[in-house]
Amino acid sequence: MSTITVRTENQRAPVESEVLALISVIRPILLGLLYSTKRELVEEAGGYNQMKLKMLPGLHNPGDGDVGICFEWAIHDAIKRNDPMIMDRIETSLRQCRANGQEITSILFGLEKSGIRQLIDTETSILTDESRLLTGAQAQPVKLKRHLSSLTGAFRNSRTRPALPYSISGLWKADLFLGRTDTDRWVGSTVKINPHDLEAAKGLRVGIVPMSQGRSDRVALDRIKNIVVCPVPYDASFMEVFYMGWRVVQQFVAARGRMPREVALPNPPERQAARELVDRLDFPVVDVVDVLQAQCQRNLLESGQQQAPMHLNVQATPTTDTIISPVPLERRS
Repeated sequence: MSTITVRTENQRAPVESEVLALISVIRPILLGLLYSTKRELVEEAGGYNQMKLKMLPGLHNPGDGDVGICFEWAIHDAIKRNDPMIMDRIETSLRQCRANGQEITSILFGLEKSGIRQLIDTETSILTDESRLLTGAQAQPVKLKRHLSSLTGAFRNSRTRPALPYSISGLWKADLFLGRTDTDRWVGSTVKINPHDLEAAKGLRVGIVPMSQGRSDRVALDRIKNIVVCPVPYDASFMEVFYMGWRVVQQFVAARGRMPREVALPNPPERQAARELVDRLDFPVVDVVDVLQAQCQRNLLESGQQQAPMHLNVQATPTTDTIISPVPLERRS
């Protein structure tokens, strides 16, 4: 069984300096890019510890799903931590699906990068033989654990999908299983960073999307798609800094390691953060990340890391073995 490294970056304090905060989030982004570069390419460059920063733009293949991966894990982690910023919305969503009870948890089922999905199995041991999946169909809820291996196969191999029961024929598209551990009731959920990408599928009951400005933030059933739409808020301070850091690295990569044009990074703090990278092109990425620690807002982030097993079809080749995730500062009353 293969594993994937999940790196979490937990916000521990408010942002004090934009440049210092940017460097704080750029460091784990660089590591994420390094460790998601194809292993054979890295080995040709001398290995992970020797790969120079100037080589990263040429070897890393940016994926459309990079930011979405972060959002999926951030939602999963927030639920596991019982984050008050979103738990009332998750609670409402589950009740609308008639998944009543007290204790809420999440199982991260799959991640997608560059159009290729990879299975993540996190704590499926909490499922029992009587764990029921609520699909919204007028039928006896199916037993989730019994069908988990079939969903795993359908996740990677489209030819096995017709064998799934009709009521859960689209459940292989799930990103999370949201559940009540006290009543053993579960629902399939899809997580989309772009609300326009939310689509219906048999077995999916909850669609989690970012809150859109100017639109209703109410948890409500989309009767056309037959899915409960759950808009969740962003922590404005942290997520803004995270995406600024992401933009700096993206533009650095797009400029092939040269200083991006001012139109690409119009804000002075972003350009200053980019210069810190350009000035260190001839040094290994891991060393750059190490020395930049002295220029971070030290109390902004706390890094965490864990290994999650991946269940892959034998013909499947993982596209990445590391993901990174921002975890915003919890609101305090």
